[in-house]
Formats: sequence, C-alpha cells, structure tokens
Amino acid sequence: MEWYDRQVDWLEDHSYNDPSVCSEALQRLYKKLSEHFPNMNVDDEIFEAMEEAGTENRLTDYSLGSVVIYAAFAYSVADEAYATLRELAVECKVGFFDVSSDEGAIIFPD
Repeated sequence: MEWYDRQVDWLEDHSYNDPSVCSEALQRLYKKLSEHFPNMNVDDEIFEAMEEAGTENRLTDYSLGSVVIYAAFAYSVADEAYATLRELAVECKVGFFDVSSDEGAIIFPD
C-alpha cells in the first residue's frame, strides 16, 4: 500500500496522459489495453464515432506514470475490464493491483 500511495500522489514531473513516460513493459500493456478500452482523452471524432456505435462506455480514464497505469473503467464494463487487464498484465509481465477489490488482489509479474 505504501508503493500505491506514493504513486497516486502524482508527483512525477510530466503529463499523466502520455504513454511514452511509462516503462517499456507498461507501454506494451497500455497499447494492448487501449485497443479494448480506449483512452477517454481522445479527439472528438473518435468519441463521437464511439458514441454513435453505443460503445462510449468502453472509454477509460487513464493516468500514466513511469511505473504505474491507473485505469478507471465504467462500471458497466468492470468485469470484462478486470479479466482483460489481468490477462494482459500476465502477458506483458507486469504486476496488477486490483485497487477496487475488498481484498486488494496483487498479481506479481513472474
């Protein structure tokens, strides 16, 4: 929890919407994850297309740090997002901390 608390102080000196600040492994994770759950900070054209298609609930609010990706998913896609993120974390060999669960499940990259 100490590590998590330090990360969510958001003290790094950069924009938290730029995936290039992430480690290589987290950049891979973000690229794959955002294919399923696009960043809500997209241009208006993409947002309008998703809204028209009825998929705007998949837009996700990301905060991207050098060693952390914090993703806030819509409640309506929470179960799918959890399963997808957990699978991709294992595939990309990064840790996964389920901050929303009562147990605070942690999956280590090994």
